[in-house]
Amino acid sequence: MPSERLQKIIAAAGLASRRKAEELITQGLVSVNGETVTELGTKADLEVDSIKVNGRLISGAQHHVYLLLNKPKGHVTTVSDPEGRPTVLDLVRGVKARVYPVGRLDYLSEGLLLLTNDGALAQKLTHASSHVPKTYLVKISGKPSDGDVAKLREGIFLPAEQSHLKSPAGRLDEGLRKRRSQAVRTAPAKITLTRDATNPWFEITLIEGRNRQIRRMFEQIGHHVEKIKRVRYGPLYLDVEPGKFRHLDAQEVEALKRAGTGARNAGARSTKTSGGKSSGAKQRTKNPDAKRRKRHSA
Repeated sequence: MPSERLQKIIAAAGLASRRKAEELITQGLVSVNGETVTELGTKADLEVDSIKVNGRLISGAQHHVYLLLNKPKGHVTTVSDPEGRPTVLDLVRGVKARVYPVGRLDYLSEGLLLLTNDGALAQKLTHASSHVPKTYLVKISGKPSDGDVAKLREGIFLPAEQSHLKSPAGRLDEGLRKRRSQAVRTAPAKITLTRDATNPWFEITLIEGRNRQIRRMFEQIGHHVEKIKRVRYGPLYLDVEPGKFRHLDAQEVEALKRAGTGARNAGARSTKTSGGKSSGAKQRTKNPDAKRRKRHSA
Protein backbone atom coordinates (compact mmCIF):
# COMPACT_ATOMS: atom_id res chain seq x y z
CA MET A 1 0.00 0.00 0.00
CA PRO A 2 1.53 3.38 -0.98
CA SER A 3 1.87 6.17 1.56
CA GLU A 4 -1.24 8.31 2.02
CA ARG A 5 -2.09 11.46 3.95
CA LEU A 6 -2.90 10.74 7.56
CA GLN A 7 -6.33 12.36 7.44
CA LYS A 8 -7.31 10.08 4.56
CA ILE A 9 -6.14 6.98 6.44
CA ILE A 10 -8.06 8.01 9.57
CA ALA A 11 -11.24 8.70 7.59
CA ALA A 12 -10.96 5.40 5.68
CA ALA A 13 -10.65 3.53 8.99
CA GLY A 14 -14.02 5.00 10.00
CA LEU A 15 -12.74 6.90 13.03
CA ALA A 16 -13.73 10.37 11.85
CA SER A 17 -14.54 12.43 8.79
CA ARG A 18 -11.57 13.78 6.89
CA ARG A 19 -12.17 17.29 8.24
CA LYS A 20 -12.43 15.99 11.81
CA ALA A 21 -9.29 13.93 11.21
CA GLU A 22 -7.44 17.11 10.27
CA GLU A 23 -8.51 18.66 13.59
CA LEU A 24 -7.27 15.60 15.47
CA ILE A 25 -3.88 15.92 13.77
CA THR A 26 -3.48 19.65 14.47
CA GLN A 27 -4.50 19.05 18.09
CA GLY A 28 -1.62 16.61 18.53
CA LEU A 29 -3.83 13.57 19.03
CA VAL A 30 -2.28 11.48 16.24
CA SER A 31 1.03 9.64 16.40
CA VAL A 32 3.05 7.66 13.86
CA ASN A 33 5.50 5.08 15.18
CA GLY A 34 5.31 6.68 18.62
CA GLU A 35 5.94 10.26 17.47
CA THR A 36 3.20 12.90 17.63
CA VAL A 37 2.33 14.39 14.25
CA THR A 38 0.75 17.83 13.81
CA GLU A 39 1.42 18.63 10.13
CA LEU A 40 -1.52 17.99 7.80
CA GLY A 41 0.69 17.00 4.88
CA THR A 42 2.24 14.07 6.74
CA LYS A 43 1.95 10.71 4.97
CA ALA A 44 2.16 7.16 6.28
CA ASP A 45 1.77 3.56 5.15
CA LEU A 46 -0.77 1.64 7.19
CA GLU A 47 0.86 -1.71 6.36
CA VAL A 48 4.23 -0.77 7.89
CA ASP A 49 3.56 2.17 10.21
CA SER A 50 1.95 2.11 13.66
CA ILE A 51 -0.68 4.87 13.60
CA LYS A 52 -2.60 5.83 16.73
CA VAL A 53 -5.48 8.28 17.14
CA ASN A 54 -5.97 9.48 20.71
CA GLY A 55 -4.05 6.40 21.85
CA ARG A 56 -6.09 4.00 19.72
CA LEU A 57 -4.22 1.89 17.16
CA ILE A 58 -5.72 1.95 13.67
CA SER A 59 -6.19 -1.61 12.43
CA GLY A 60 -6.79 -0.60 8.84
CA ALA A 61 -9.58 0.51 6.56
CA GLN A 62 -12.28 -2.00 5.77
CA HIS A 63 -11.75 -3.70 2.43
CA HIS A 64 -14.94 -3.38 0.43
CA VAL A 65 -16.29 -6.49 -1.27
CA TYR A 66 -18.88 -6.51 -4.06
CA LEU A 67 -20.53 -9.77 -5.14
CA LEU A 68 -23.00 -10.66 -7.89
CA LEU A 69 -25.04 -13.73 -6.90
CA ASN A 70 -27.54 -15.74 -8.93
CA LYS A 71 -30.08 -16.42 -6.19
CA PRO A 72 -32.04 -19.65 -6.66
CA LYS A 73 -35.61 -19.85 -5.40
CA GLY A 74 -35.95 -21.34 -1.94
CA HIS A 75 -33.52 -18.94 -0.25
CA VAL A 76 -34.49 -15.90 1.79
CA THR A 77 -32.75 -12.57 1.22
CA THR A 78 -31.78 -12.00 4.83
CA VAL A 79 -28.75 -12.52 7.04
CA SER A 80 -30.64 -15.07 9.19
CA ASP A 81 -34.10 -16.60 9.23
CA PRO A 82 -36.09 -17.44 12.41
CA GLU A 83 -37.83 -20.27 10.52
CA GLY A 84 -34.53 -21.91 9.72
CA ARG A 85 -34.80 -21.55 5.95
CA PRO A 86 -31.59 -21.26 3.90
CA THR A 87 -30.42 -17.68 3.32
CA VAL A 88 -28.45 -16.11 0.49
CA LEU A 89 -25.44 -15.90 2.83
CA ASP A 90 -25.30 -19.70 2.80
CA LEU A 91 -24.38 -19.40 -0.89
CA VAL A 92 -21.35 -17.14 -0.37
CA ARG A 93 -19.51 -19.09 2.29
CA GLY A 94 -15.78 -18.71 1.95
CA VAL A 95 -15.98 -14.94 1.49
CA LYS A 96 -13.99 -13.56 4.42
CA ALA A 97 -15.78 -10.21 4.56
CA ARG A 98 -19.21 -9.97 6.17
CA VAL A 99 -21.46 -8.92 3.30
CA TYR A 100 -25.15 -8.03 3.21
CA PRO A 101 -27.76 -8.22 0.44
CA VAL A 102 -28.68 -4.98 -1.31
CA GLY A 103 -32.45 -4.92 -1.72
CA ARG A 104 -34.53 -8.09 -1.77
CA LEU A 105 -35.76 -10.96 -3.89
CA ASP A 106 -38.59 -12.89 -2.27
CA TYR A 107 -38.36 -16.58 -1.31
CA LEU A 108 -39.72 -17.90 -4.62
CA SER A 109 -37.96 -15.38 -6.88
CA GLU A 110 -34.53 -15.92 -8.38
CA GLY A 111 -31.81 -14.11 -10.25
CA LEU A 112 -29.34 -11.28 -9.80
CA LEU A 113 -28.66 -10.16 -6.25
CA LEU A 114 -25.93 -7.75 -5.17
CA LEU A 115 -24.13 -8.30 -1.84
CA THR A 116 -21.57 -5.95 -0.32
CA ASN A 117 -20.13 -4.56 2.89
CA ASP A 118 -20.10 -1.05 1.41
CA GLY A 119 -22.93 0.44 3.46
CA ALA A 120 -22.76 3.87 1.84
CA LEU A 121 -23.19 2.45 -1.67
CA ALA A 122 -25.96 0.09 -0.57
CA GLN A 123 -27.89 3.01 0.91
CA LYS A 124 -27.53 5.03 -2.29
CA LEU A 125 -28.66 2.15 -4.51
CA THR A 126 -31.75 1.37 -2.44
CA HIS A 127 -32.83 4.95 -1.80
CA ALA A 128 -36.08 5.80 -3.57
CA SER A 129 -34.49 8.77 -5.37
CA SER A 130 -31.81 6.67 -7.09
CA HIS A 131 -34.24 5.16 -9.67
CA VAL A 132 -31.81 2.32 -10.42
CA PRO A 133 -33.46 0.20 -13.16
CA LYS A 134 -34.09 -3.45 -12.37
CA THR A 135 -35.13 -5.87 -15.11
CA TYR A 136 -37.01 -9.13 -14.58
CA LEU A 137 -38.21 -12.03 -16.71
CA VAL A 138 -41.71 -12.91 -15.53
CA LYS A 139 -43.93 -15.86 -16.43
CA ILE A 140 -47.62 -15.50 -15.66
CA SER A 141 -50.64 -17.76 -15.70
CA GLY A 142 -52.99 -16.90 -18.56
CA LYS A 143 -52.79 -14.22 -21.24
CA PRO A 144 -53.62 -10.65 -20.18
CA SER A 145 -55.29 -8.27 -22.59
CA ASP A 146 -53.32 -5.49 -24.27
CA GLY A 147 -55.39 -3.03 -22.26
CA ASP A 148 -54.43 -4.61 -18.95
CA VAL A 149 -50.74 -4.62 -19.87
CA ALA A 150 -51.06 -0.95 -20.83
CA LYS A 151 -52.38 -0.25 -17.33
CA LEU A 152 -49.30 -1.83 -15.81
CA ARG A 153 -47.04 0.22 -18.10
CA GLU A 154 -48.71 3.46 -17.07
CA GLY A 155 -48.80 2.66 -13.35
CA ILE A 156 -51.49 0.87 -11.38
CA PHE A 157 -53.03 1.31 -7.95
CA LEU A 158 -51.98 -1.34 -5.41
CA PRO A 159 -54.16 -1.65 -2.29
CA ALA A 160 -52.54 -2.16 1.08
CA GLU A 161 -51.66 -5.76 1.94
CA GLN A 162 -52.55 -7.37 5.24
CA SER A 163 -51.13 -10.43 6.99
CA HIS A 164 -52.47 -12.67 9.75
CA LEU A 165 -51.30 -12.22 13.31
CA LYS A 166 -50.46 -15.18 15.52
CA SER A 167 -52.47 -16.05 18.62
CA PRO A 168 -50.68 -16.44 21.98
CA ALA A 169 -50.47 -20.20 21.24
CA GLY A 170 -48.50 -19.44 18.08
CA ARG A 171 -51.31 -20.28 15.62
CA LEU A 172 -52.46 -17.96 12.86
CA ASP A 173 -55.65 -16.24 13.93
CA GLU A 174 -57.99 -15.49 11.04
CA GLY A 175 -59.63 -12.77 13.11
CA LEU A 176 -56.44 -10.83 13.75
CA ARG A 177 -54.76 -9.06 10.84
CA LYS A 178 -52.25 -6.25 10.47
CA ARG A 179 -51.36 -4.02 7.56
CA ARG A 180 -47.91 -4.75 6.11
CA SER A 181 -47.89 -2.27 3.23
CA GLN A 182 -49.34 1.07 2.20
CA ALA A 183 -51.75 1.61 -0.67
CA VAL A 184 -49.67 3.06 -3.52
CA ARG A 185 -49.68 3.78 -7.22
CA THR A 186 -46.75 2.26 -9.08
CA ALA A 187 -44.44 4.27 -11.29
CA PRO A 188 -44.55 3.70 -15.08
CA ALA A 189 -42.81 0.45 -16.08
CA LYS A 190 -41.27 -0.87 -19.28
CA ILE A 191 -43.02 -4.13 -20.21
CA THR A 192 -42.27 -6.25 -23.29
CA LEU A 193 -43.77 -9.58 -24.31
CA THR A 194 -40.81 -11.94 -24.86
CA ARG A 195 -42.62 -15.27 -25.34
CA ASP A 196 -46.21 -15.46 -26.53
CA ALA A 197 -47.79 -18.62 -25.11
CA THR A 198 -50.74 -19.81 -23.04
CA ASN A 199 -48.67 -18.78 -20.04
CA PRO A 200 -46.54 -15.96 -21.52
CA TRP A 201 -43.20 -14.45 -20.47
CA PHE A 202 -42.69 -10.71 -20.11
CA GLU A 203 -39.58 -8.60 -19.62
CA ILE A 204 -40.31 -5.92 -17.02
CA THR A 205 -38.08 -3.02 -15.99
CA LEU A 206 -38.90 -1.11 -12.80
CA ILE A 207 -37.26 1.93 -11.24
CA GLU A 208 -38.72 1.27 -7.79
CA GLY A 209 -38.65 -1.69 -5.44
CA ARG A 210 -41.88 -2.14 -3.52
CA ASN A 211 -42.63 -5.31 -1.56
CA ARG A 212 -43.85 -8.09 -3.91
CA GLN A 213 -44.48 -5.40 -6.50
CA ILE A 214 -44.56 -7.50 -9.68
CA ARG A 215 -46.75 -10.18 -8.12
CA ARG A 216 -49.16 -7.56 -6.80
CA MET A 217 -49.27 -5.73 -10.14
CA PHE A 218 -50.40 -8.83 -12.02
CA GLU A 219 -52.80 -9.82 -9.25
CA GLN A 220 -54.57 -6.51 -9.84
CA ILE A 221 -55.31 -7.51 -13.45
CA GLY A 222 -56.31 -11.04 -12.49
CA HIS A 223 -53.17 -13.06 -13.28
CA HIS A 224 -50.95 -15.15 -11.03
CA VAL A 225 -47.18 -14.84 -11.38
CA GLU A 226 -45.56 -18.27 -11.77
CA LYS A 227 -41.88 -17.30 -12.03
CA ILE A 228 -39.74 -14.20 -11.50
CA LYS A 229 -36.07 -13.97 -12.45
CA ARG A 230 -34.08 -10.75 -12.14
CA VAL A 231 -31.61 -10.47 -15.00
CA ARG A 232 -30.37 -6.92 -14.57
CA TYR A 233 -29.58 -4.56 -11.70
CA GLY A 234 -28.47 -1.10 -12.84
CA PRO A 235 -25.41 -1.65 -15.06
CA LEU A 236 -25.04 -5.34 -14.09
CA TYR A 237 -26.36 -8.29 -16.07
CA LEU A 238 -26.82 -11.83 -14.78
CA ASP A 239 -23.95 -14.01 -16.02
CA VAL A 240 -23.42 -16.78 -13.44
CA GLU A 241 -25.16 -20.09 -12.86
CA PRO A 242 -27.89 -20.48 -10.19
CA GLY A 243 -26.40 -20.61 -6.71
CA LYS A 244 -23.04 -19.24 -7.92
CA PHE A 245 -21.45 -15.82 -7.42
CA ARG A 246 -18.53 -13.75 -8.61
CA HIS A 247 -16.70 -10.61 -7.50
CA LEU A 248 -17.34 -7.38 -9.38
CA ASP A 249 -14.39 -5.77 -11.11
CA ALA A 250 -13.36 -2.15 -10.61
CA GLN A 251 -15.18 -0.98 -13.74
CA GLU A 252 -18.46 -2.51 -12.56
CA VAL A 253 -18.11 -1.03 -9.08
CA GLU A 254 -17.56 2.42 -10.56
CA ALA A 255 -20.63 1.98 -12.79
CA LEU A 256 -22.68 1.01 -9.73
CA LYS A 257 -21.53 4.11 -7.89
CA ARG A 258 -22.63 6.26 -10.83
CA ALA A 259 -25.97 4.45 -10.88
CA GLY A 260 -26.42 5.19 -7.18
CA THR A 261 -26.22 8.90 -7.90
CA GLY A 262 -28.71 8.65 -10.77
CA ALA A 263 -25.98 9.00 -13.42
CA ARG A 264 -26.12 7.13 -16.71
CA ASN A 265 -24.49 3.72 -16.30
CA ALA A 266 -22.52 1.72 -18.81
CA GLY A 267 -19.57 -0.59 -19.21
CA ALA A 268 -20.96 -3.63 -17.40
CA ARG A 269 -21.15 -7.27 -18.39
CA SER A 270 -24.09 -8.11 -20.64
CA THR A 271 -26.14 -11.22 -21.28
CA LYS A 272 -28.81 -11.82 -23.89
CA THR A 273 -32.09 -13.17 -22.60
CA SER A 274 -34.81 -14.89 -24.52
CA GLY A 275 -38.07 -16.47 -23.42
CA GLY A 276 -37.20 -16.51 -19.74
CA LYS A 277 -33.69 -17.99 -19.99
CA SER A 278 -30.33 -16.35 -19.46
CA SER A 279 -27.55 -17.33 -21.84
CA GLY A 280 -24.72 -16.84 -19.34
CA ALA A 281 -22.64 -14.89 -21.86
CA LYS A 282 -19.93 -12.57 -20.53
CA GLN A 283 -19.45 -10.24 -23.45
CA ARG A 284 -18.62 -6.67 -22.48
CA THR A 285 -20.13 -3.73 -24.27
CA LYS A 286 -19.69 0.00 -23.87
CA ASN A 287 -23.42 0.56 -24.04
CA PRO A 288 -25.42 -2.63 -23.37
CA ASP A 289 -28.72 -0.74 -23.57
CA ALA A 290 -28.20 0.19 -27.22
CA LYS A 291 -28.63 -3.34 -28.57
CA ARG A 292 -31.50 -4.09 -26.20
CA ARG A 293 -33.42 -1.03 -27.35
CA LYS A 294 -33.28 -2.32 -30.92
CA ARG A 295 -34.75 -5.67 -29.88
CA HIS A 296 -37.48 -4.40 -27.56
CA SER A 297 -39.88 -1.53 -27.28
CA ALA A 298 -42.02 -0.69 -24.28
